[in-house]
Amino acid sequence: MTDYRMKDRTARRKFMVATAALVALGTLGSVFAPLQAWAEDSATLFSNVRVFDGTSRALSKPINVLVEGELIKAIGAKVSAPENAAHIDGGGKTLMPGLIDAHVHLIWNQGMGAWLNTRPSLVTVLMLKEAENTLMRGFTSVRDTAGDPFGVRSAIEQGLYPGPRIQGSGMAMGITGGHVDFRPLTDKPRAFGGPELSSVAHQHAAYVVDGVPEVLAASRDIMRSGANFLKMTASGSVTGVYDPMDISEFSYEELKAAADEAERWNTYLAVHTYTDGSIETALKAGAKVIEHGNLITEKTMKLLAEKDAWLSTQTGVFMQPLPPGSSEDQQNKQKLALDGLDNMFKLAKKYKIKIALGNDLVGSAKVKETQNEELVSRSKWFSNAEILKQATHNNGKLFELAGPRNPYQKGPLGVVKEGAYADLLLVDGDPLRDIKIMADPHNKFKIIMKDGKIYKNTLN
Repeated sequence: MTDYRMKDRTARRKFMVATAALVALGTLGSVFAPLQAWAEDSATLFSNVRVFDGTSRALSKPINVLVEGELIKAIGAKVSAPENAAHIDGGGKTLMPGLIDAHVHLIWNQGMGAWLNTRPSLVTVLMLKEAENTLMRGFTSVRDTAGDPFGVRSAIEQGLYPGPRIQGSGMAMGITGGHVDFRPLTDKPRAFGGPELSSVAHQHAAYVVDGVPEVLAASRDIMRSGANFLKMTASGSVTGVYDPMDISEFSYEELKAAADEAERWNTYLAVHTYTDGSIETALKAGAKVIEHGNLITEKTMKLLAEKDAWLSTQTGVFMQPLPPGSSEDQQNKQKLALDGLDNMFKLAKKYKIKIALGNDLVGSAKVKETQNEELVSRSKWFSNAEILKQATHNNGKLFELAGPRNPYQKGPLGVVKEGAYADLLLVDGDPLRDIKIMADPHNKFKIIMKDGKIYKNTLN
């Protein structure tokens, strides 16, 4: 069964009876805070589980893991629980951190034509549904890298709707004619008498900016909106309408303006780029995360290592068909990006680069159903342990790069250890031996817990 608010049944009944009585007395408002605090302090004991902690190359021996509130309280063979704690016998199954996706676009769940011409209210509804689907695939945290997910994040955090933790860049920034410029050719830029940008893409996903003053104004507005880091598109793209893959889409001065502004906000600049020259420029300008990077050379990979920057990588998105309506040019660009993966990963391993795992899936809920297959498609380049570490520990560390702008400060993400957030999966099988089970969340993920709350339980 699935229960988004699953608690110990006896405790739940007592809570409901008490709440009904308080409503009848008209005193609920004065005592709701303590009752809420009680609920947040509830405990769950996982017993007889074998733990993948986010970094190890083998599962632990059968042990117990105690969750209290939203954090992991204790781990060990003799850990016991408070009397009112829920008890889950893991039966020797794998307890591991919830998955983290380092590159999602919650806002884009339709084909290009529909997405650019739909009502913003429908876009939001589709985002909420995709957030729920993402959590049910075992992704308890996501890093949104272009869009405005912050209203959806608030709904999730207020308990109005199920979904993952969300760290986001807010609106991405691109140039006129670049990756995020989806205007028809008949629309001219604002500076040349064109209309204000009004499509869904430009309302909720991206700003088109040109020159340092516009970059600074946009960066400050994005951070004002609640963003946790900044994102720019610095090279051509696969899905862009007008931009060839090989072009550089921002000058050094523009990139540096955004990187410096991010630093003033005590966070960082992430940069979409495939091509070697734009990667080099972005790194020299101060970017801390390279999104994609498929066509990087050894010289620039060495620079990336020297800068101690991150490489946020994807594989599956280049291996499957593009959304309906994609052009032959877009398909050719996708193949070029795919062909670059092998060299990129070999260089990244050679220089011990910090590698994040993401998806970058867009276009429909059906396409996004393949999210978990990213863990399998990386098997050509990485061991099962390396892949699982990228999807948990590494991505959790990437969240921390946002410093005080990271909304999750109470504990680490992506690990199973005392004091970490209680974002956990109970998996039927050993993914360190067979990574393919991670691509079957419906059957293999028996329990999905986020923030100490169980959102799925099919053990019984």
